[in-house]
Amino acid sequence: MSTTFCKRTLSVWVIALMILSSKFTSAQEEVTIPVFVDTLNAKIENVKSDVDILKRLKITGYMQAQWQLADTVGAVTPFSGGAFPKYSDNRFAVRRGRVKFSYENEFSTFVLQLDGTEKGVGLKDAYVAIREPWAQFVTLTAGVFNRPFGYEITYSSSSRETPERARAFQTLFPQERDLGAMITLQPKKGSRFDWIKLDAGLFSGNGINSEFDKHKDFIGRLGMSKANRSENMKYGLGVSYYNGGVFQGTKFIYTPGTMSDNSTLGFLVDSTSTNKFEFAKRQYLGVDAQFSLFSVIGLSSIRAEFLTGKQPGGKSSSSSISTGTAPDYDTYIREFNGGYVYLIQNIGQTKHQLVVKYDWLDPNTKVSGKDIKSKNTDGKSTGLSNADIKYTTIGLGWNYRFNSQVKFMANYEFVNNEETSITGANSTNNYSKDLKDNVLTLRVQYKF
Repeated sequence: MSTTFCKRTLSVWVIALMILSSKFTSAQEEVTIPVFVDTLNAKIENVKSDVDILKRLKITGYMQAQWQLADTVGAVTPFSGGAFPKYSDNRFAVRRGRVKFSYENEFSTFVLQLDGTEKGVGLKDAYVAIREPWAQFVTLTAGVFNRPFGYEITYSSSSRETPERARAFQTLFPQERDLGAMITLQPKKGSRFDWIKLDAGLFSGNGINSEFDKHKDFIGRLGMSKANRSENMKYGLGVSYYNGGVFQGTKFIYTPGTMSDNSTLGFLVDSTSTNKFEFAKRQYLGVDAQFSLFSVIGLSSIRAEFLTGKQPGGKSSSSSISTGTAPDYDTYIREFNGGYVYLIQNIGQTKHQLVVKYDWLDPNTKVSGKDIKSKNTDGKSTGLSNADIKYTTIGLGWNYRFNSQVKFMANYEFVNNEETSITGANSTNNYSKDLKDNVLTLRVQYKF
């Protein structure tokens, strides 16, 4: 076989292998490229989905660190952040440490809020809100959330101009929240009547600690909030109603009246056996108003609220909220009134703000002053106690917004109780004169 023939044969085989290799590589590319593109698209879709979830998830919160000084060692001032330690007239505290998680779709929202302080971690909010998608007029909220009564309950503690809510709301609505379900009727934003809102719901009535009885309380509020065309003036009005009941742990039900000596006011007892395990009437009516005006001197605001009604409680406390279990004490029914007035003035375009607040609570309007005594002329107990004493508080405050996250607060509360015939062993429980329980609060808040 000639050398020329061998070379020609080898050349043919090389060319054939090159052609086959080219076709194989081309086929491989035709298979590989679509697979690569599909994988890349899938990864892009996953990233988009993750980004969409992150956009819907919001994490917000705030922390309030404070120092307080009271007039007296061991001052009993539960409405200024709790009673002071027995041997101290000043204290440091983390008043609130809130973290709020919310996930929002087009017509639904999930909210979980926790509160962490030096005393521990607790639940504040846990609810779902669902808005119907057609007229967007009705919203259902269920879980643990603020009671829809009045204005101050739903006004965030991070925005409030004073350290604490008014004494009346702390007494009647401790924790502010309750277990329940609520319907909200409000036209969607931008419609003609979107300034009107109605909240109405059924609640356990026992706070967020537990659900231990069959009775459910009704709470509702009809409110409106409007602004003028230039939006330099805003105003709002609201009316609220509470109709519920408090579990009676014993057969002894006490109501105010004139005692057997015909001269002393006190509590009269009804000991009918069927009273036990029934429910005492709990009924409130409230009205609230807000007004603000922006002018050359800055933003000026006035807020006021008044509430009155019938409140079942215990002998030494007019609050009807239990500690998570059914009450096993006698029931005392009182008629009350209370409220507050705020005057708030921003100083021009500066970061400074001045606040004056007056609030009061008269837990038993049937008796006052020196008529509040422990015993009548016959030596019998009247049933009256410090739970029947009227309190008024005047607060003077200064707030400074360092930036969008940080706010400083200085507030002094002049707390006054009416002088009664109830005496005590020391300066913290002698109600024959005004107690020394004024409180200074210095606070710094960080909000994100």
